[in-house]
Order: sequence, then C-alpha cells, then structure tokens
Amino acid sequence: MSCTRRTVLASALALPAFVHAHAGSAHVVVVGGGFGGATAARYLRQRAPGVRVTLIEPAERFHTCPFSNLYLAGLRTWDSIGHGYAGLRAAGVEVVHARAEDVDAAARTLHLSNGQTLRWDRLVLSPGVDMRWNALEGYDAAAAEKAPHAWKAGPQTLLLRRQLEAMPDGGRFVMVIPDNPFRCPPGPYERAAMVAHYLQQHKPRSKVLLLDAKDSFSKQALFQQGWKALYGDMIEWVKQSDDGQVMRVDAEKLEVETAFGTRHQADVLNVIPPQKAGFIAERAGVTDGSGWVPVRAESFESRQVAGIYAVGDATIAAPMPKSGFAANTQGKVVAAAIAADLLGRAAPTAAYANTCYSLIGPGYGISVAGVYRAEGGKLIEPAGSGGVSPLNGPAGYRAAEARYGEAWYAAISADIWDR
Repeated sequence: MSCTRRTVLASALALPAFVHAHAGSAHVVVVGGGFGGATAARYLRQRAPGVRVTLIEPAERFHTCPFSNLYLAGLRTWDSIGHGYAGLRAAGVEVVHARAEDVDAAARTLHLSNGQTLRWDRLVLSPGVDMRWNALEGYDAAAAEKAPHAWKAGPQTLLLRRQLEAMPDGGRFVMVIPDNPFRCPPGPYERAAMVAHYLQQHKPRSKVLLLDAKDSFSKQALFQQGWKALYGDMIEWVKQSDDGQVMRVDAEKLEVETAFGTRHQADVLNVIPPQKAGFIAERAGVTDGSGWVPVRAESFESRQVAGIYAVGDATIAAPMPKSGFAANTQGKVVAAAIAADLLGRAAPTAAYANTCYSLIGPGYGISVAGVYRAEGGKLIEPAGSGGVSPLNGPAGYRAAEARYGEAWYAAISADIWDR
C-alpha cells in the first residue's frame, strides 16, 4: 500500500515536468494572418515561448478591410492599409505563405497548396469569410468581376475604386446589403458615406442608393444623421419592408431586381452577398448547418472538434459582432487558453471587448462599443456595458471620434503586425 502511494506521489511530482516537456515539443498551427490569426500567433509566442507556432497566410502583405472604405474615398492610400509579417517572424512565429487546402482532424494534419503537410497539436482557424455564391440569383464569382463585393480587401477593392473613378458625374452607385450575420455590420453604411464623400468631391451630381435586406442596422440613427448633415439627399436607404431586398443580379447589365419585382439600374454596382466561414473551416469539420463555426465561449475552442479553435468573422459569437477589434480580442483569449492547456495551468477567465469606429466624413466619426463575458457556456453582454456615440453630439465630439478611430487603427496594427 505504501509502495503504491509512493508511486502515485512520484508520478504526480513528475507531471509538471512532463507537461513542460510536452509544451516544448508542441506545435500550434494558425491559419489566417488577419486580425484574429496573427494576434493568436503573436500572443501564443509570448505566453508559451517554448511552443512552436506556425502561421499560414497566402498573402505576403495583408490588406485590412477596416479602413478600406477610406481608400475608396481617397482619404487613405492602398499601401497605408497593408501590413507585412516581418514583425511576427521577429517574434519567433514561423510564417508560411501558402493556402491551407485540407484538414485531417483525426490525424491532426494540415495540407497546404505548396505540397507541405504539417502536423499540429492544436490548430487555430481564422479564415475570415467566403461569399455564398448564387445565394442571390445571378451573383457568382464571375459576376463579382463586373459588380464587385469588395468585402475582402484586395483586388476587389481596387476594382471598385477604378469603377468609381470611371463613373460619370450624375451617375448612380447602387449597393446591395445582406441580412445578418455578415462581416462588419456597420461597414456598408460607412462605405456609403465614403463613396458619397468621393462623389461630392469629384462627381457631385451623382447619387448613392442602398438596397438593404434588413429593416434596421448598426448605429442607424447616427449614420443617417451624419449622411444628412454632410451629403444632403445624396444617399438613399431602402429597407427590406420598403422593397429593399434584392433577389436577382444581372452583372452584365449592372441591374438588380428586388423581391417586389422593382428593377434598379446602376452605373457602379456594389453587391455585398450573404457570407459564411472561410472554406477551410468546413474542411476541418467545425462548421454547422449555418455555415459558421460554433465555439465554446470560454476559450473559442470548436464545439465540433476538440483541439481546433476558431476566431474572428468565421465564428458564431453573438452578441459579439464580426469585427477586427473582436477578432483581436478573441485571438488573445485563444492564445491564453492554448498556452494554459499546454503548460498544465488553469485557463484565465475569458473577457472580451469590441469597439467599432466608423467615419462618415473627414473629422466626423462615430462609434459603438461592447463588453462581453462567458456565462453558462454562452457569451453575454452585461447590462449597462458598452454603448454608442451620443446622437446630436457636438462637432468637437465627432472630430475627436474620427481621431480616435485613426489612433485605434495605428495601435491595433502595431499590436498585431507592425512591431
């Protein structure tokens, strides 16, 4: 009996050393070098320096969706929203520029477009969104080359800017907006403002028409007040119940048809279609019937497959929105959870936050903020936390929020990529 106790005691005393050795040989692979994935990779290296961390990202320079609307307005250069990976490499993250093609969850392997197969002990997926092609009749990948969505910063954004530049004065910019959930809920309405700013400067007789599959949207009263103050009647928003829901797209004719059969002709047609998690999430078996990834609120580990975590726009994380700030916060929680797991420590209590700044015009910013915690396996927003900018705020307040938005972008870019 005493021998058994000594054996058990010896095993218990050896456990921390065993866990530490396992952590030292562990390999965590992160797919996606955006706000969520790059954050998870960097902060995992900080929390568990002995763990090997590999980041998979096809682009050698990552252009952000946040602030891409400012590029459309002519208020930002393209280079200013692009970020490289030298800082992450300097932090000890292995960066592989390839596309993640397939996941074998049982074998714990990831297959890449360059022919590599990586073994992993933990896998973090931050694949962003993919478009649901043909969810709107007639709108597929080929149609997007005529009527761009520009909802992934890159060639589509550049195409939409060129189309704006070529649009005649007095023309009509038509935007199709999907129902929830989708990436960046305030994004279409900021884009409307930024397009209006560009048109006001260069093509002042033009109009912006928004056809929306919803009856309300994020920061609605603030946006509509700002649109009116800066652009008069240039922007028209048509809600779903007023026949704003588009059902069919003819990209060749730059024409859309609504649920009630109304047809709208555009000079520039910007179609933001329904979305789903990036395809590698489905290949990993972590999406559900909604096309998104259900996660555990305490750690953002997949509810479908143990050892796989997901962050960012691909996840089901309501009431947290699909935003860059939210993905950054989630990436830090995931890094802490994985480090604690590999090092044999108790996971810290998860806390989440989000702030989303939107620019309506130069010197005119608005924001929404939220605080979240895990409770009963779900994310909740505690009563009295968060809020939006005050309606009818003074000009100085709006100018300050515009500056805060610029400062936020610089700070979060440094936190993730640029240090």
